[in-house]
Formats: sequence, structure tokens, C-alpha cells
Amino acid sequence: MRGGQSLAEALESCLADWSERTGIRVETWALPATDVPSRVSNGVMTTLREALSNVERHSRARTVSIAVTVGKSGLRLTISDDGQGFDPSAPGRGIARMRAAFAEAGGSLSVNSVLGEGTTVSGVVPPQRG
Repeated sequence: MRGGQSLAEALESCLADWSERTGIRVETWALPATDVPSRVSNGVMTTLREALSNVERHSRARTVSIAVTVGKSGLRLTISDDGQGFDPSAPGRGIARMRAAFAEAGGSLSVNSVLGEGTTVSGVVPPQRG
């Protein structure tokens, strides 16, 4: 993220650039209204970029939906596409990179996909202590 840019601003900028470049529509359902620790922001941005790269390369999706919220239960990230899906028993390196990025931020990530119906990436980072 660029200096002084909030996570919401970084997400908006990344999504707008990606959508314009790929022609895939982005629906933004929610963006964080509060500041987020940098290691969490970095994990979210790394995961988002990897997920978007997977959508662009593999999914044939027309629309991607994004929600990032921050509340009492911590940060929640959801990225869904309406693409062709994949067999989740054979995840690629991109999914491993997304899981590692969320683990570094102190969270966990799951990927659910249904062939012919799309993929949803969901991540949670519990509230930061201290």
C-alpha cells in the first residue's frame, strides 16, 4: 500500500485497476471503515491479489464480489466469483500463498469451490491483542 493509504482505499484502487484491465465486473459489498494493523492489511492485499489472479487465469468469471469487514470478531474477508470453479481436492500454489498470507496476519483462510458454480475465498483474522 502506498504511504498514508487506508486498507479501504488500497482495496478500492486495486479492484478498480484490476476490473478495468480484465473486463471482469467487481461488486464491492463492504470495505473496512476503521484502520487495520499493517500486517493484517498486507495479508488482505496479498490474498486479494492472488485471488484476483486466480480468477483472471482460471475461472472464466464475469463477476467477482468482495467484502472486507472489521468488527468485534476481527477482520473478515470474502471473495466470491461466478466462474467455473475447480476441484478443491487439488489446490494450486496460489491457494497455499493465500493461506500463508493470512496465517502471517494471525488468521485462517478457507477456499470453497463448486464445479460450474464458482469459488469463494473466506478469511478471518481474530481481533489483535495489545
